[in-house]
Amino acid sequence: MRTVDLIHRKRDGEELSAEEISFIVDGYTNGTIPDYQASAFLMAVFFAGMTEREVGTLTERMTSSGEKVDLSSVPGVKVDKHSTGGVGDKTSLIASPIAAAAGAVVPMISGRALGHTGGTLDKLESIPGFRTNLNIEEFKAQLATHKLAFIGQTPEIAPADGRFYALLDATATVESIPLIASSIMSKKLAVGLDALVLDVKVGAGAFMKRQVDARRLAQMMVAIGRRMDKRVQALITDMNQPLGFAIGNALEVMEVSQTLQNAGPADLTKLSLELAARMIFLGKITATLDEARELATKKLLDGSGYRKLKEVITAQGGNASVLDRFELLPNATGAREISSPRAGYISAIDAEYIGQASSMIGAGRDTKDDAIDPAVGVILEVKVGQKVDAGGVLCRLYYTREDNVDEAAQLVEDAFRISSAAPEARELILEVVG
Repeated sequence: MRTVDLIHRKRDGEELSAEEISFIVDGYTNGTIPDYQASAFLMAVFFAGMTEREVGTLTERMTSSGEKVDLSSVPGVKVDKHSTGGVGDKTSLIASPIAAAAGAVVPMISGRALGHTGGTLDKLESIPGFRTNLNIEEFKAQLATHKLAFIGQTPEIAPADGRFYALLDATATVESIPLIASSIMSKKLAVGLDALVLDVKVGAGAFMKRQVDARRLAQMMVAIGRRMDKRVQALITDMNQPLGFAIGNALEVMEVSQTLQNAGPADLTKLSLELAARMIFLGKITATLDEARELATKKLLDGSGYRKLKEVITAQGGNASVLDRFELLPNATGAREISSPRAGYISAIDAEYIGQASSMIGAGRDTKDDAIDPAVGVILEVKVGQKVDAGGVLCRLYYTREDNVDEAAQLVEDAFRISSAAPEARELILEVVG
């Protein structure tokens, strides 16, 4: 079997067998297939696509490329939540403690920022002392004690995905639906999950720009999960404007604290509660989804979710006082206001532009090795549908270095569209799959 022949056949739209896909996955993982051939294979998949059977095989092979984490010793139903990436999306830090406070066991395998989208691990690591590099035994022990733990992908978990994932952004193939689906699901299935809630973003600030593509991705991931006997549901949610008001790591931790104290933005609160409710329902804590929604709301209002996050921050070595005293978080040294050139209604806020501007001043990374400045980012002062006066503040940029601030400010200014009439309201949750 020759790699070049398999690339040729996939390029021409042929279906590869399970043995042929395994040959490519195993060869790239063990180093016998070089980066340039793996990259060519990814590009062939990007253009030619994959059948459902091929995606299933690819996912299974990446899942079994390393250790499978056995969580059977941890009592309870294990349910995780995953977002495909957005701007200002900090729902993992809100929904997961609410679900854990309600009784679900939540093993969160989280990712880092890449490009204009934020990463849960980077947000958590803006908290002084917080450790995301728990080993598997520490991870299990924390789940047994606290019902919630946050870690990144370890070298033992789906190492084939770790290698392929590093190529996706570098080869401009990250939007490939089969490749995203297999990457996400292989990581999740390598950890002993019983259920998974997916938040598939669509719009300007998401990898999926069209709802039809987001639906295909959601359907593919739900199908993979069900073939492996897991309960999976996916929400397709709007990412045309940023979620909440804060974009940037420490800034988003502040907004998480406010939201868990029931003083957060309406859109962020609504989506976080719905995600938490579906985690509670799939975690078999309640018999119906409506009961799960009531329980999630109760755990928000009585402060249980807030206390759970503080408990987990402490357990992972962080200073939980940051949720009460924001001055203990990294803080920017400079700020710049972006003002509205005229009066009117905010008709659009391009989430991708906001994400790019935030990344440009240090909140994100272009490559996986770039350092992040946890203090910097953007705070919106208005959302779509709100009225603004001429000269009114649209948002503020917070920075620690002058580099790129002018360019970022221009990008942010370009993100706002102002019209004479209020736009039609757009739903936040567009569809449910599964």
